[in-house]
Amino acid sequence: MRGVFGVGLVSPPRPLHPGIEKKQIGVRRLTLWLACVLSLLAGSASPHDASSYGGVFRSRDLGAAWLNADVGLFLNAALVIAVDPRDSSHLLVGTDLGILSSRNGGRSWVPEARDLIIGAVFALAFSPDGELAMCAAASGVFRRHRDGWLRAEAPESAIPARALVAGPTNDRFYLLGRSRLFASEDGGRTYAVVPGPPQMSEMTALVAIPGSADTLAAAIDGQAMISHDGGRSWRNAGFDGAGAPVDTIATDATRPQRIWAAAGGRIVVSDDLGSSWHSVGRSLPEARARVRGIAASADATTLVVSSDRGIYRSEDGGETWTPKADNLPTHIEAGPLARDPNDAGVIYTVFSLMPYAEVWRMAIEGGNLLARIEPIRLAGGLSFCVLVLIGGGLAARHLSRRRAAAHSRR
Repeated sequence: MRGVFGVGLVSPPRPLHPGIEKKQIGVRRLTLWLACVLSLLAGSASPHDASSYGGVFRSRDLGAAWLNADVGLFLNAALVIAVDPRDSSHLLVGTDLGILSSRNGGRSWVPEARDLIIGAVFALAFSPDGELAMCAAASGVFRRHRDGWLRAEAPESAIPARALVAGPTNDRFYLLGRSRLFASEDGGRTYAVVPGPPQMSEMTALVAIPGSADTLAAAIDGQAMISHDGGRSWRNAGFDGAGAPVDTIATDATRPQRIWAAAGGRIVVSDDLGSSWHSVGRSLPEARARVRGIAASADATTLVVSSDRGIYRSEDGGETWTPKADNLPTHIEAGPLARDPNDAGVIYTVFSLMPYAEVWRMAIEGGNLLARIEPIRLAGGLSFCVLVLIGGGLAARHLSRRRAAAHSRR
Protein backbone atom coordinates (compact mmCIF):
# COMPACT_ATOMS: atom_id res chain seq x y z
CA MET A 1 0.00 0.00 0.00
CA ARG A 2 1.35 3.40 -0.98
CA GLY A 3 1.31 6.36 1.27
CA VAL A 4 -0.97 9.33 0.93
CA PHE A 5 1.48 11.19 -1.31
CA GLY A 6 2.32 8.05 -3.33
CA VAL A 7 5.77 7.57 -1.83
CA GLY A 8 6.84 4.40 -0.02
CA LEU A 9 4.82 1.61 1.48
CA VAL A 10 2.57 1.98 4.45
CA SER A 11 2.01 -1.03 6.67
CA PRO A 12 -1.34 -1.51 8.36
CA PRO A 13 -1.35 -0.36 11.98
CA ARG A 14 -0.54 -3.06 14.49
CA PRO A 15 -2.69 -3.31 17.60
CA LEU A 16 -0.79 -2.68 20.83
CA HIS A 17 -0.61 -5.25 23.54
CA PRO A 18 -3.43 -4.50 26.06
CA GLY A 19 -0.99 -4.19 28.99
CA ILE A 20 1.29 -1.83 27.12
CA GLU A 21 -1.67 0.27 25.97
CA LYS A 22 -2.95 0.71 29.54
CA LYS A 23 0.51 1.67 30.81
CA GLN A 24 0.92 4.25 28.06
CA ILE A 25 -2.46 5.78 28.92
CA GLY A 26 -1.39 5.95 32.56
CA VAL A 27 1.85 7.66 31.60
CA ARG A 28 -0.04 10.16 29.45
CA ARG A 29 -2.34 11.00 32.35
CA LEU A 30 0.63 11.47 34.67
CA THR A 31 2.35 13.69 32.11
CA LEU A 32 -0.83 15.74 31.65
CA TRP A 33 -1.19 16.15 35.42
CA LEU A 34 2.41 17.35 35.77
CA ALA A 35 1.95 19.77 32.88
CA CYS A 36 -1.13 21.26 34.58
CA VAL A 37 0.70 21.65 37.91
CA LEU A 38 3.69 23.31 36.27
CA SER A 39 1.44 25.67 34.28
CA LEU A 40 -0.33 26.69 37.48
CA LEU A 41 3.00 27.35 39.18
CA ALA A 42 4.19 29.39 36.22
CA GLY A 43 0.94 31.34 36.22
CA SER A 44 1.29 32.20 39.89
CA ALA A 45 4.80 33.62 39.33
CA SER A 46 3.65 36.64 37.38
CA PRO A 47 6.18 38.99 35.81
CA HIS A 48 7.13 42.25 37.50
CA ASP A 49 4.19 44.63 37.50
CA ALA A 50 3.28 47.66 39.57
CA SER A 51 1.22 45.68 42.07
CA SER A 52 3.77 42.91 42.73
CA TYR A 53 6.45 45.02 44.44
CA GLY A 54 6.97 48.26 46.27
CA GLY A 55 9.24 50.88 44.78
CA VAL A 56 9.97 54.48 43.84
CA PHE A 57 7.74 56.48 41.50
CA ARG A 58 8.06 59.95 39.99
CA SER A 59 5.59 62.45 38.58
CA ARG A 60 6.65 65.49 36.55
CA ASP A 61 3.20 67.11 36.45
CA LEU A 62 2.19 67.26 40.12
CA GLY A 63 0.75 63.78 40.31
CA ALA A 64 -1.24 63.58 37.06
CA ALA A 65 0.99 60.83 35.60
CA TRP A 66 3.46 58.55 37.33
CA LEU A 67 6.36 56.43 36.14
CA ASN A 68 8.54 53.89 37.88
CA ALA A 69 11.85 55.41 38.96
CA ASP A 70 13.59 52.25 40.16
CA VAL A 71 13.58 49.97 37.13
CA GLY A 72 15.08 46.59 37.95
CA LEU A 73 15.28 46.97 41.74
CA PHE A 74 12.22 44.84 42.67
CA LEU A 75 11.99 46.47 46.09
CA ASN A 76 9.98 44.89 48.86
CA ALA A 77 9.63 48.00 51.00
CA ALA A 78 10.70 51.48 49.91
CA LEU A 79 10.19 53.66 52.99
CA VAL A 80 11.47 57.18 52.31
CA ILE A 81 13.12 59.23 49.55
CA ALA A 82 15.17 62.43 49.53
CA VAL A 83 16.19 64.71 46.64
CA ASP A 84 19.51 66.56 46.65
CA PRO A 85 18.72 70.33 46.57
CA ARG A 86 21.92 70.97 44.63
CA ASP A 87 21.47 68.19 42.06
CA SER A 88 17.93 66.99 41.33
CA SER A 89 19.21 63.83 39.65
CA HIS A 90 20.83 62.71 42.92
CA LEU A 91 18.35 60.62 44.94
CA LEU A 92 18.56 58.65 48.17
CA VAL A 93 16.03 55.95 49.02
CA GLY A 94 15.62 54.22 52.35
CA THR A 95 14.41 50.62 52.23
CA ASP A 96 13.82 47.81 54.69
CA LEU A 97 17.35 46.56 53.92
CA GLY A 98 19.41 49.75 53.85
CA ILE A 99 19.98 52.70 51.57
CA LEU A 100 20.22 53.10 47.78
CA SER A 101 21.43 56.05 45.74
CA SER A 102 21.02 57.20 42.17
CA ARG A 103 23.03 59.87 40.34
CA ASN A 104 20.91 59.88 37.18
CA GLY A 105 17.35 60.45 38.37
CA GLY A 106 16.56 56.80 39.03
CA ARG A 107 17.80 55.16 35.84
CA SER A 108 20.33 53.16 37.86
CA TRP A 109 20.84 52.55 41.56
CA VAL A 110 23.66 51.38 43.82
CA PRO A 111 23.58 50.36 47.50
CA GLU A 112 25.58 52.51 49.89
CA ALA A 113 27.49 51.54 53.06
CA ARG A 114 26.05 48.04 53.20
CA ASP A 115 28.43 47.05 55.99
CA LEU A 116 27.44 50.09 58.08
CA ILE A 117 23.83 51.05 57.33
CA ILE A 118 21.84 47.94 58.15
CA GLY A 119 18.11 47.39 58.48
CA ALA A 120 15.12 49.62 57.82
CA VAL A 121 15.79 53.27 56.92
CA PHE A 122 12.79 55.50 57.73
CA ALA A 123 14.54 58.90 57.69
CA LEU A 124 16.77 60.75 55.20
CA ALA A 125 17.74 64.39 54.75
CA PHE A 126 20.10 66.63 52.78
CA SER A 127 21.53 69.85 54.11
CA PRO A 128 20.24 73.01 52.34
CA ASP A 129 23.39 73.20 50.21
CA GLY A 130 23.44 69.45 49.44
CA GLU A 131 26.92 68.99 50.90
CA LEU A 132 25.73 66.76 53.75
CA ALA A 133 23.35 63.82 53.82
CA MET A 134 21.89 62.27 56.96
CA CYS A 135 20.42 58.81 57.40
CA ALA A 136 18.72 57.08 60.34
CA ALA A 137 18.63 53.29 60.09
CA ALA A 138 17.91 50.44 62.47
CA SER A 139 21.68 50.22 63.07
CA GLY A 140 22.15 53.90 64.00
CA VAL A 141 22.37 57.46 62.70
CA PHE A 142 24.86 58.21 59.92
CA ARG A 143 26.34 61.24 58.23
CA ARG A 144 27.79 61.44 54.74
CA HIS A 145 30.33 64.05 53.72
CA ARG A 146 33.31 63.93 51.38
CA ASP A 147 34.75 60.97 53.27
CA GLY A 148 31.65 58.82 52.82
CA TRP A 149 29.22 57.57 55.45
CA LEU A 150 30.29 57.76 59.08
CA ARG A 151 28.41 56.95 62.27
CA ALA A 152 27.00 59.90 64.21
CA GLU A 153 26.71 60.07 67.99
CA ALA A 154 23.06 59.78 69.03
CA PRO A 155 21.24 58.43 72.10
CA GLU A 156 19.88 54.91 71.84
CA SER A 157 16.33 56.25 72.15
CA ALA A 158 16.80 58.08 68.84
CA ILE A 159 16.68 54.76 66.96
CA PRO A 160 14.64 53.91 65.03
CA ALA A 161 13.86 57.44 63.84
CA ARG A 162 10.62 58.60 62.29
CA ALA A 163 12.02 61.66 60.49
CA LEU A 164 15.13 63.72 59.76
CA VAL A 165 14.66 67.42 59.02
CA ALA A 166 17.28 69.88 57.84
CA GLY A 167 17.31 73.19 59.67
CA PRO A 168 17.76 76.64 58.13
CA THR A 169 21.54 76.36 58.29
CA ASN A 170 23.81 73.59 57.03
CA ASP A 171 24.92 72.72 60.56
CA ARG A 172 21.48 72.10 62.08
CA PHE A 173 19.44 68.92 61.79
CA TYR A 174 16.41 67.73 63.74
CA LEU A 175 15.84 64.04 64.32
CA LEU A 176 12.51 62.62 65.47
CA GLY A 177 13.16 59.36 67.30
CA ARG A 178 10.59 56.90 68.57
CA SER A 179 8.77 59.67 70.42
CA ARG A 180 11.31 62.39 71.36
CA LEU A 181 12.99 65.17 69.43
CA PHE A 182 16.78 65.41 69.03
CA ALA A 183 18.87 68.15 67.45
CA SER A 184 22.37 68.54 66.03
CA GLU A 185 24.22 71.84 65.86
CA ASP A 186 27.44 70.47 64.37
CA GLY A 187 26.38 69.22 60.96
CA GLY A 188 24.93 65.93 62.17
CA ARG A 189 28.00 64.68 64.02
CA THR A 190 26.25 64.54 67.41
CA TYR A 191 22.62 64.63 68.53
CA ALA A 192 21.14 65.61 71.90
CA VAL A 193 17.63 65.54 73.30
CA VAL A 194 15.69 68.78 72.88
CA PRO A 195 14.05 69.70 76.20
CA GLY A 196 10.42 70.02 75.28
CA PRO A 197 7.16 68.14 75.80
CA PRO A 198 6.94 65.70 78.71
CA GLN A 199 8.28 62.18 78.32
CA MET A 200 4.80 60.68 77.92
CA SER A 201 4.05 62.88 74.87
CA GLU A 202 4.41 61.11 71.52
CA MET A 203 5.59 63.07 68.51
CA THR A 204 4.76 61.28 65.25
CA ALA A 205 5.44 63.87 62.51
CA LEU A 206 7.84 66.79 62.16
CA VAL A 207 8.64 69.51 59.60
CA ALA A 208 10.77 72.65 59.61
CA ILE A 209 9.16 75.82 58.28
CA PRO A 210 11.18 77.17 55.31
CA GLY A 211 12.71 80.59 55.78
CA SER A 212 12.43 80.49 59.55
CA ALA A 213 15.36 79.93 61.88
CA ASP A 214 13.62 77.98 64.64
CA THR A 215 10.01 77.33 63.63
CA LEU A 216 8.87 73.71 63.62
CA ALA A 217 5.49 72.05 63.16
CA ALA A 218 4.66 68.62 64.54
CA ALA A 219 1.95 66.16 65.40
CA ILE A 220 2.15 65.55 69.15
CA ASP A 221 -0.31 63.23 70.87
CA GLY A 222 -2.52 63.44 67.79
CA GLN A 223 -2.64 67.26 67.72
CA ALA A 224 -1.01 69.84 65.46
CA MET A 225 1.60 71.83 67.39
CA ILE A 226 3.90 74.77 66.56
CA SER A 227 7.27 75.69 68.06
CA HIS A 228 9.13 78.96 67.47
CA ASP A 229 12.23 78.06 69.46
CA GLY A 230 13.52 74.87 67.85
CA GLY A 231 11.24 72.49 69.75
CA ARG A 232 11.90 73.64 73.31
CA SER A 233 8.33 74.90 73.77
CA TRP A 234 5.15 74.17 71.83
CA ARG A 235 1.70 75.66 71.43
CA ASN A 236 -1.44 74.05 70.13
CA ALA A 237 -1.98 75.07 66.52
CA GLY A 238 -5.76 74.99 66.95
CA PHE A 239 -6.49 71.96 64.77
CA ASP A 240 -7.43 68.89 66.78
CA GLY A 241 -8.72 66.73 63.91
CA ALA A 242 -12.32 66.74 65.17
CA GLY A 243 -11.72 63.70 67.33
CA ALA A 244 -9.36 61.93 64.90
CA PRO A 245 -5.60 62.03 65.49
CA VAL A 246 -3.52 64.17 63.15
CA ASP A 247 -1.78 61.86 60.66
CA THR A 248 0.79 64.21 59.25
CA ILE A 249 2.03 67.80 58.98
CA ALA A 250 3.43 69.15 55.70
CA THR A 251 4.94 72.43 54.55
CA ASP A 252 4.22 74.06 51.20
CA ALA A 253 6.86 74.36 48.48
CA THR A 254 5.52 77.71 47.25
CA ARG A 255 4.12 79.39 50.39
CA PRO A 256 6.47 79.54 53.42
CA GLN A 257 3.64 80.51 55.80
CA ARG A 258 1.37 77.66 54.67
CA ILE A 259 1.02 74.41 56.62
CA TRP A 260 -1.00 71.37 55.64
CA ALA A 261 -2.38 68.72 57.96
CA ALA A 262 -4.61 65.65 57.72
CA ALA A 263 -6.82 63.78 60.17
CA GLY A 264 -9.65 61.32 59.70
CA GLY A 265 -9.47 61.55 55.92
CA ARG A 266 -9.82 65.36 55.99
CA ILE A 267 -7.24 67.77 54.56
CA VAL A 268 -6.87 71.17 56.24
CA VAL A 269 -4.60 74.14 55.59
CA SER A 270 -3.31 77.15 57.46
CA ASP A 271 -1.88 80.20 55.72
CA ASP A 272 -0.60 81.84 58.89
CA LEU A 273 1.56 79.15 60.53
CA GLY A 274 -1.30 77.55 62.41
CA SER A 275 -3.12 80.59 63.75
CA SER A 276 -6.21 79.62 61.75
CA TRP A 277 -7.27 76.59 59.72
CA HIS A 278 -9.88 75.73 57.13
CA SER A 279 -10.91 72.46 55.51
CA VAL A 280 -10.02 71.81 51.90
CA GLY A 281 -12.86 70.34 49.85
CA ARG A 282 -14.34 67.02 50.88
CA SER A 283 -12.92 64.09 52.79
CA LEU A 284 -10.92 61.44 50.99
CA PRO A 285 -12.91 58.53 49.52
CA GLU A 286 -11.43 56.27 52.21
CA ALA A 287 -12.31 57.92 55.51
CA ARG A 288 -9.90 55.66 57.40
CA ALA A 289 -6.97 56.38 55.12
CA ARG A 290 -3.84 57.44 57.00
CA VAL A 291 -2.25 60.33 55.12
CA ARG A 292 1.55 60.35 54.85
CA GLY A 293 2.23 63.17 52.40
CA ILE A 294 0.54 66.27 50.97
CA ALA A 295 1.62 68.33 47.94
CA ALA A 296 -0.30 71.22 46.37
CA SER A 297 -0.10 73.82 43.64
CA ALA A 298 0.47 77.47 44.58
CA ASP A 299 -3.27 78.23 44.28
CA ALA A 300 -4.20 75.04 46.23
CA THR A 301 -6.47 73.79 43.46
CA THR A 302 -4.36 70.75 42.57
CA LEU A 303 -3.72 68.46 45.52
CA VAL A 304 -1.79 65.20 45.76
CA VAL A 305 -2.09 62.99 48.84
CA SER A 306 -0.18 59.81 49.64
CA SER A 307 -1.70 57.39 52.15
CA ASP A 308 -1.83 53.80 53.28
CA ARG A 309 -4.56 53.36 50.65
CA GLY A 310 -2.44 54.70 47.79
CA ILE A 311 -2.30 58.05 45.96
CA TYR A 312 -5.23 60.46 45.60
CA ARG A 313 -5.36 63.57 43.43
CA SER A 314 -7.78 66.47 43.09
CA GLU A 315 -7.90 69.21 40.47
CA ASP A 316 -10.72 71.22 42.08
CA GLY A 317 -9.42 72.04 45.53
CA GLY A 318 -10.43 68.72 47.07
CA GLU A 319 -14.08 68.72 45.99
CA THR A 320 -13.49 65.49 44.09
CA TRP A 321 -10.69 62.97 44.63
CA THR A 322 -9.38 60.48 42.09
CA PRO A 323 -7.37 57.41 43.14
CA LYS A 324 -4.28 57.15 40.96
CA ALA A 325 -3.70 53.63 39.69
CA ASP A 326 -2.03 53.89 36.26
CA ASN A 327 1.59 52.71 36.58
CA LEU A 328 1.27 52.76 40.38
CA PRO A 329 0.95 49.83 42.78
CA THR A 330 -2.57 49.06 43.94
CA HIS A 331 -3.70 47.77 47.30
CA ILE A 332 -0.36 48.52 49.00
CA GLU A 333 0.79 51.46 51.10
CA ALA A 334 2.29 54.69 49.79
CA GLY A 335 4.84 56.49 51.92
CA PRO A 336 5.87 60.15 52.24
CA LEU A 337 6.02 62.49 49.26
CA ALA A 338 9.23 64.31 48.32
CA ARG A 339 9.26 67.35 46.04
CA ASP A 340 12.14 68.38 43.87
CA PRO A 341 13.50 71.59 45.48
CA ASN A 342 14.27 72.93 42.01
CA ASP A 343 10.96 72.08 40.33
CA ALA A 344 7.74 72.13 42.37
CA GLY A 345 5.95 70.06 39.73
CA VAL A 346 8.24 67.05 40.23
CA ILE A 347 7.31 64.82 43.15
CA TYR A 348 8.42 61.39 44.27
CA THR A 349 6.68 58.78 46.34
CA VAL A 350 7.55 55.34 47.66
CA PHE A 351 5.47 52.18 48.09
CA SER A 352 5.93 49.28 50.48
CA LEU A 353 4.58 45.80 49.89
CA MET A 354 4.98 45.19 53.62
CA PRO A 355 2.82 47.44 55.88
CA TYR A 356 4.83 50.32 57.30
CA ALA A 357 3.54 49.58 60.81
CA GLU A 358 4.96 46.09 60.53
CA VAL A 359 8.36 47.31 59.32
CA TRP A 360 8.39 49.85 62.17
CA ARG A 361 7.54 47.16 64.72
CA MET A 362 10.29 44.94 63.37
CA ALA A 363 12.77 47.82 63.55
CA ILE A 364 11.90 48.46 67.19
CA GLU A 365 12.08 44.81 68.16
CA GLY A 366 15.17 44.19 66.06
CA GLY A 367 13.54 41.20 64.39
CA ASN A 368 14.49 39.68 61.09
CA LEU A 369 12.02 40.33 58.29
CA LEU A 370 12.45 36.77 57.13
CA ALA A 371 10.87 35.61 60.39
CA ARG A 372 7.53 36.59 58.88
CA ILE A 373 7.65 33.43 56.80
CA GLU A 374 6.09 30.66 58.83
CA PRO A 375 8.46 27.67 58.96
CA ILE A 376 5.63 25.18 58.40
CA ARG A 377 4.46 26.95 55.24
CA LEU A 378 8.00 27.22 53.97
CA ALA A 379 8.63 23.52 54.59
CA GLY A 380 5.34 22.65 52.93
CA GLY A 381 6.18 24.70 49.85
CA LEU A 382 9.61 23.15 49.53
CA SER A 383 8.18 19.66 49.95
CA PHE A 384 5.64 20.29 47.20
CA CYS A 385 8.34 21.50 44.81
CA VAL A 386 10.47 18.44 45.61
CA LEU A 387 7.52 16.13 44.92
CA VAL A 388 6.88 17.83 41.57
CA LEU A 389 10.52 17.42 40.58
CA ILE A 390 10.60 13.77 41.66
CA GLY A 391 7.35 13.07 39.83
CA GLY A 392 8.63 14.73 36.69
CA GLY A 393 11.88 12.73 36.85
CA LEU A 394 10.04 9.43 37.32
CA ALA A 395 7.67 10.21 34.47
CA ALA A 396 10.54 11.06 32.12
CA ARG A 397 12.39 7.88 33.11
CA HIS A 398 9.26 5.78 32.57
CA LEU A 399 8.67 7.29 29.14
CA SER A 400 12.26 6.70 28.04
CA ARG A 401 12.04 3.03 29.04
CA ARG A 402 8.79 2.53 27.14
CA ARG A 403 10.21 4.16 24.06
CA ALA A 404 13.28 1.91 24.24
CA ALA A 405 11.05 -1.17 24.64
CA ALA A 406 8.90 -0.14 21.69
CA HIS A 407 11.97 0.27 19.46
CA SER A 408 13.35 -3.14 20.48
CA ARG A 409 10.13 -4.88 19.42
CA ARG A 410 10.27 -3.44 15.89
